Amino acid sequence: MKTGNQSSGTDFLLVGLFQYGRMNTFLFAAIVILFSVAMLGNITLVHLIRLDSRLHTPMYFLLSQLSLIDMMYISTTVPKMAANFLMNTKTITFQGCEIQTFVFLSLGGSEAILLGFMSYDRYIAICHPLRYPALMSKKICCCLVMSAWSSSAINSLIHTLYVFQLPFCGSRLVNHFFCEVPSLLPLVCQDTSQYEHTILLSGLIILLLPFLAILASYAQVLAVVFQMRSGSGQTKALSTCSSHLTVASLFYLTTLSTYTRPHSLHDPAQDKVVAVFYTIVTPLLNPFIYSLRNKEVLGALRRLLG
Repeated sequence: MKTGNQSSGTDFLLVGLFQYGRMNTFLFAAIVILFSVAMLGNITLVHLIRLDSRLHTPMYFLLSQLSLIDMMYISTTVPKMAANFLMNTKTITFQGCEIQTFVFLSLGGSEAILLGFMSYDRYIAICHPLRYPALMSKKICCCLVMSAWSSSAINSLIHTLYVFQLPFCGSRLVNHFFCEVPSLLPLVCQDTSQYEHTILLSGLIILLLPFLAILASYAQVLAVVFQMRSGSGQTKALSTCSSHLTVASLFYLTTLSTYTRPHSLHDPAQDKVVAVFYTIVTPLLNPFIYSLRNKEVLGALRRLLG
């Protein structure tokens, strides 16, 4: 068998989500609606934070970055999927697949790290309020955001360059609705078990560590809150923390499920369902869970409209 890269410059075929006959149109419409609502929610949040000086705080600066990531994140997969459905094609070019893989990995990693920094912000604000201005200054916030973007981009570049120099043999059919490293490995005609250890290590660092930091931060926050005598304050804090943890857990657990298993244990049908949660559902929920339920954000929205 030839071991050279037989697929460089050759199109891939994406199986996609739409494989249910008469249900395809309904599924397509549902995804377009979810995409539109996600974009509207994130655009609104970024616009409010930019315009209202009351929201020019570290917490909302980080939230605006999350919304920017979510807008690009969901736009990496859904428009191409929708275009393929409308044009009745499954094709994506080799270069297009490479770019989509890089951008998707970079944005997903940035979001995972940024969510960890956001929990750190809340931990400092509640557990160490007197030190908050010093520990979450504008300079430090910018450094946190830059570190999230840059570290994720470097990680993504390394994985993308490595995967796309591997020899793709036989079928060019990617059993997924977008180009993602785990879905491409079954097409490689050489042993990738050693490389999968690298993927596991990256997943543990970029996904598991921030998730553990979030759990630890909110545990400390709840411990401080429950020492308060205010019953309403405890209820509000519990409600806020639980909603944040729910959406964070949805993102981290689904991505960990995809990126920490060897490809021999992957089921393509299951992978596509899981991927919908971290590619579409999470960017949809984030602006509503983290901000649009917030009184300060709602107040800014009323001032803008009124």
